[in-house]
Amino acid sequence: MVTKTAAYPDIAIPPGEYLAEEIKARSLSQKELAKRMGRPTNAINEIINGKKSITAETALQLEEAMPEIPARFWLNLETDYQLTKMLISRHSNRG
Repeated sequence: MVTKTAAYPDIAIPPGEYLAEEIKARSLSQKELAKRMGRPTNAINEIINGKKSITAETALQLEEAMPEIPARFWLNLETDYQLTKMLISRHSNRG
């Protein structure tokens, strides 16, 4: 019988890190992005700092503000981040 051991990343990268890179590359401020999305600036800041998750609604707003990046991209980043955090937690609890 073959036992599979799933590989997983060592770190979970919050989607806010990618968002920060995107707004920097576009020479946008958090305030300007928030305005485009119709959100308070602190909501964008909390996402960037990993304190707030990207919801489906937020992903759609991000897509409207930056049409080149689809909402699914942001949701996939969030899902991957949450899953990786859980896998890291489970692995560290078994050790």
